[in-house]
Amino acid sequence: MPSLYLPATAAIISLILIIIYYQKKSVKLFENRLYEIMLFSILFDSILVGSAFLNAYTNYNELFILILNKIDYVFLITWCSALFLYNYTITYRNKKNYDYKKYNFKVFLGTIIADILMVIAEAFTPLEVVRETFLRQSVSGTSVVLTLAFCVVYIMASLIIVIINRHNLNKKHLPVFIVILTVLVIAFLFSINPFLIIVSMGLTIVNLIMFFTIENPDMKMIEELNIAREQAEKANNAKTDFLSNMSHEIRTPLNAIIGFSESLKKERLSSEAKESVKYIIDASNSLLEIVNGILDISKIEANKLEIVNTEYEIMDVLHELTALSKARLGNEKPIEFRTSFDESMPKYLYGDYARIKQICLNLLTNAIKYTNEGYIDFKVDYVKKGNIIRLIISVEDTGIGIKKENIDKLFDKFQRIDLEKNISIEGTGLGLAITKYLVKMMGGKIVVQSEYGKGSKFTVSIDQHIVNEPKKVYNEVIDDEEETLFPNKRVLVVDDNKLNLKVAEKILGEYDLIVETANSGDESIDMIKNFEPYDLILMDDMMPEKSGSETFIEIKKIKDFNTPVVVLTANAITGMKEKYLATGFDDYLAKPIQKCELTKILNKFLK
Repeated sequence: MPSLYLPATAAIISLILIIIYYQKKSVKLFENRLYEIMLFSILFDSILVGSAFLNAYTNYNELFILILNKIDYVFLITWCSALFLYNYTITYRNKKNYDYKKYNFKVFLGTIIADILMVIAEAFTPLEVVRETFLRQSVSGTSVVLTLAFCVVYIMASLIIVIINRHNLNKKHLPVFIVILTVLVIAFLFSINPFLIIVSMGLTIVNLIMFFTIENPDMKMIEELNIAREQAEKANNAKTDFLSNMSHEIRTPLNAIIGFSESLKKERLSSEAKESVKYIIDASNSLLEIVNGILDISKIEANKLEIVNTEYEIMDVLHELTALSKARLGNEKPIEFRTSFDESMPKYLYGDYARIKQICLNLLTNAIKYTNEGYIDFKVDYVKKGNIIRLIISVEDTGIGIKKENIDKLFDKFQRIDLEKNISIEGTGLGLAITKYLVKMMGGKIVVQSEYGKGSKFTVSIDQHIVNEPKKVYNEVIDDEEETLFPNKRVLVVDDNKLNLKVAEKILGEYDLIVETANSGDESIDMIKNFEPYDLILMDDMMPEKSGSETFIEIKKIKDFNTPVVVLTANAITGMKEKYLATGFDDYLAKPIQKCELTKILNKFLK
């Protein structure tokens, strides 16, 4: 029974190939799945061929031989169509100017439909056994011709694809060209004798050659890449931690500089001294903006910047932005600051109002920086669709404008346009990069229109949800001229830095408050237990021995304790407010202490 040797050998080789393939870890790619189909098709083909010959040598059953041939042709059709799809995939997947995603599904679906129609046609076409002495039996008929023609079409299509796109093929895929030529030779031999036993062995050898062309990367290399990625993530986290600590260290002295400078503004000073104090405050605020910008960029790069949605009152946010912008603008430039807010806008919205404020403030600050005369228009319209409102925010100015070739560079990090003209204007070039990222995170769009030398217009559109029955709404607009005094109200300030305690005493004293201080967590716990109840506690977090968060947890355990505790910290990176509120603090106040923010806190808890 020598005729059984080749199909038996082909089946054994195919089985070994399958075992090796599945033992070796591989990337789950589409072409790998196709190769698996080819492996199993030839394994079953070899088994069927061997079974047919075994039947011919033993109890010859013509019907059984015909059935085995019909099933075998199905596997041959499957193998050829998988070969075609494999070549199509490796050739066109990375080809330039070709929409692979668009056509991949269509080609795959078309191949499947063609295969199904072919199998149906093959099942109903005639096939007969022809007795031959050297092979004992062979087959002929329409079914053979149809199967051969169908397979040749697939093989020729694969050959044409490879020849046309040979320059796009990876070097390791070049053996595929040899594979296709080999298959054509096998197809020719098949046409001479449809049951020639060399077919199974030939296609098994083809599978063996293709084993070295499939995308089966060294998993050790992948593990090394994963280790490198983890190390990069650790380095990125270390950078974020470093910036967080630097934020604390920079903000702590800034708190003293700004705090004492703000107090000096109310003293009887000469006009020259008052001007110097103003310059100190402006320079400190500029440094604070730089620190904030670098921290936000570090959060963006670490993918840790988050959107925190809450209910808020939109007009309060817009009026606060107007007040902040006018204060920043001052009387130094002949600029008219104009606002236009659609009064029919829904009153309460749900979204991240802090990010909306940051986006608007970045655009308004840029307009103020780069406009020397004329006007700045701050306009907010809306489009309503169901329960969604699309805010359309625009900031237009008559500033220096932007050259067309520079508009695309606006949103790059640390990019400052026309530096030779704007060298005196402070900034790091981070504001617009952060703005674009925030707008993208919130699912919005930003558009720039500008004419060099005449001005610019930035338009932002962001969707927010409408709140019909608000529960707890942001309402923070406080006029500095209407500061409230709080006589007989007792406030405890906890901070390990004596300079910060003096700043807090100085600022809080302006509100007619009774201020007491503690320079450690343990000292504050003793004072809370032994003294009269306080009306408000301002607690620093980053203290030695016992942090503010740890102190707060212990304080909450004191019987009958119900004093509001506000965390007062220089750790002001993005997301910290939400973290502290989640810990249980009643509110959050960042250092350096901003007078308007402090006023809001005091009004919220002491009024």
